[in-house]
Amino acid sequence: MRLTNLPLNTLKEVPAEAETLSHQLMLRAGLIRRLASGLYSWLPIGMRILQRIENIIREEMNRAGALEVMMPIVQPAELWKESGRWEKFGPELLRLEDRHQRKFCLGPTHEEVITDIARHELKSYRQLPVNYYQIQTKFRDEIRPRFGVMRAREFTMKDAYSFHIDEESLLRDGYEVMRSTYDKIFTRLQLKFRIVQANPGAIGGNRSEEFQVLAESGEDKIAYCDADDFAANIEVIELEPPNKTRGLPTQTCEIIKTPKIQSIEALSKFFKIGPEKCLKTILVQGSKSPAVALLLRGDHELNATKAERIDVVANPLRMLNATEIHEATGCEAGFLGPKELDISIYMDQDASLMSDFVCGANRTDYHYRGTNWGRDIEPPEIIDLRNATTGDPSPKGGGPLSISRGIEVAQIFQLGKDYSEALGATVLDDQGEKRTIEMGCYGIGVTRIIAATIEQNHDNRGIIWPEAIAPFDVLIIPINLDKSYRVREAADTLYCNLIDAGLDVLMDDRNYRPGVKFADADLLGIPHRVVVTESAWDKGKVEYKNRREDDPQLVPFDRLVELLRDKGN
Repeated sequence: MRLTNLPLNTLKEVPAEAETLSHQLMLRAGLIRRLASGLYSWLPIGMRILQRIENIIREEMNRAGALEVMMPIVQPAELWKESGRWEKFGPELLRLEDRHQRKFCLGPTHEEVITDIARHELKSYRQLPVNYYQIQTKFRDEIRPRFGVMRAREFTMKDAYSFHIDEESLLRDGYEVMRSTYDKIFTRLQLKFRIVQANPGAIGGNRSEEFQVLAESGEDKIAYCDADDFAANIEVIELEPPNKTRGLPTQTCEIIKTPKIQSIEALSKFFKIGPEKCLKTILVQGSKSPAVALLLRGDHELNATKAERIDVVANPLRMLNATEIHEATGCEAGFLGPKELDISIYMDQDASLMSDFVCGANRTDYHYRGTNWGRDIEPPEIIDLRNATTGDPSPKGGGPLSISRGIEVAQIFQLGKDYSEALGATVLDDQGEKRTIEMGCYGIGVTRIIAATIEQNHDNRGIIWPEAIAPFDVLIIPINLDKSYRVREAADTLYCNLIDAGLDVLMDDRNYRPGVKFADADLLGIPHRVVVTESAWDKGKVEYKNRREDDPQLVPFDRLVELLRDKGN
């Protein structure tokens, strides 16, 4: 392809809307353009990358024996009501009506539709196991779309669903096969990733794992222990009670005026103590009451999944806003504490070991100092409420945990019978008896992979694409193309030779200054760059540079194809 045939508009300045580096570079390189909040158009170069990713996914899914289908994005409400998710899914489900006032939704996922296919197409155990997959548009009405395609409202997913006669087949022929297939896919995509234990979330099921691309910009935190190969999203790690005892009181409890001191950080500075000596009181919506209080050490984070398991806490978890907090306690947010707090209270097991701690006094601009359990406050019910942190013991016992950030790009689930029972998907077994089908579910965020790849592969000049998914293999930059017939002839010859060698080639034949072309080349991140100049061509050479290397080199023209093939391998 020649750039004169491709309307490419790169941006020098970082768009104000772009929060993450991948979002910035995707906009600057002309891969996407924003249409509305959480909605993006994919431009030609972006589409080429998407297609390369999809091709790898298709190849490995087909190799694993999965069968490609295509399901509608518009789904009837009746199916979702059968599964019980029409109301349960929440506001992320975009509901609509047709001209006949029939209710539909834009599919955020396709469990209901695929189960409907299964109950009509699968009649006998002889048809099992079977695995259907699609690469399809999804829509989730995110409350706050952000980070570009990382958390967009409309996105592309590969989802697959396997059907089995029993749990043994689900694990052996479905879940483990897809786990291995996904490992191959992300290895081919040349990504650094970890497979971690995960929360099934709104999809449901008994077992789930995520494929996390390691990146400091990732939204997720994953805990791992190299000594015993444990790895999990921190939201699913169950922590054992700490192996230590509470310290004895050494201070008198007293109330202290703390004007406008509302954060743990500000509180620590005010009292000149570490955040681990401050008690954090979080008010959440109750299932049977307006508010429930959850207590943690100031340096710990609340685990939403664990909190949602408490019967009196509303699911999904929702933090109370400032108005609701004032109505429940009579004070402003930031001054809450457990002493004389007349609502249900649950305390994290680490918080139960605190002594001489600081906590809110349930009076605006006041905190207690030197507070102790038993002496000053009766301890509430103690449960595991927090996220794991660096240094916590591995659940496998191999040593301490380390924490890294990651970007979830795929998740696999053992769904079991959640959907097949609800929608009546059965087959006849070898005895002629009806059996409810066991199901597995396996998703890959196709558009998200692009953002995750950029977060892992970039420098201060732009994107550095892995060979497997780069929009082009080689970029040719002729210098003074408009002034030199010899350069033009050499560039055209080189262009045709590389195409004939099976390489995907882009030639920058624009009448632009070399500096502009080089800047765009670095921004686009094409793995291999070849510069054609008169002086080098007189010696039978061209200038070659790998995008991951700093310095170019002169290469004989007749050895270029061999060099590019070696570099590609």
